[in-house]
Amino acid sequence: MSSINQKSHYKKIHDDYEAHYYDPTSMEYRQRFIDDIMFKGLDLDGKRVAEFASGSGHNSLALRERFPQVQLTGFDISAKACASYRELLNSEAIEVDLTKPLKNMPTFDCIFIFGGLHHCVSDLDTTLSNIADMLEPGGMLLFCEPNSQYILEGARKIWYKHDRYFEENSEAALNHSEMLALTNGRFRINNITYMGGIAFYLIYNSLIFRIPVGMKKYIAPPLFALEKLMSYLPGKLLYSCFIGQWIKN
Repeated sequence: MSSINQKSHYKKIHDDYEAHYYDPTSMEYRQRFIDDIMFKGLDLDGKRVAEFASGSGHNSLALRERFPQVQLTGFDISAKACASYRELLNSEAIEVDLTKPLKNMPTFDCIFIFGGLHHCVSDLDTTLSNIADMLEPGGMLLFCEPNSQYILEGARKIWYKHDRYFEENSEAALNHSEMLALTNGRFRINNITYMGGIAFYLIYNSLIFRIPVGMKKYIAPPLFALEKLMSYLPGKLLYSCFIGQWIKN
């Protein structure tokens, strides 16, 4: 598996991805069902924060709205995305391949990543090592990734293989416990939450299900209500994703 495949793939789907994942309804989903969990209990004002796999910077922009004094830097494999990040945030964005060893990088109080680690499975060990090296002791890694222990993982693998919006050779769902083991004790868990129901698919992943962007605002209210109810169910098998807060030892 090669990160080159992932870079080429992202370049092809960039515009469609932007339209579906950063429209107001998708951003509302992120705020209610991802951000409120990912950033729970944190005060990032005045902190040096990096977004890995930052894309054009919409997640960083939402973080700045939550923490107006945060100091942001983006990292992405796409030069186009980095240019958009600089324009949108007026902040630095660095073009890097996270699966390759990184040297002489700045360090941060916090690194967050939305669905980016599962695109780094060509060398997840190196990616996590880079993250650890770029975090200060006691710094936090925050992430939201697809759950390989999901009851419908078999169907998802078939979808990855046949849908042009996926690059099956360089992305895969993750097992949280296995992912933590790859860090060789450099991190400890602060919080892990399993999530992701029908709204995760039809609203947040509307691109994959070919839901028109304009329709999402009409179907969102009942789907958000169902998503909230589902969040009370225990376990991990029913949830397509997990949200993690790790602390660097």
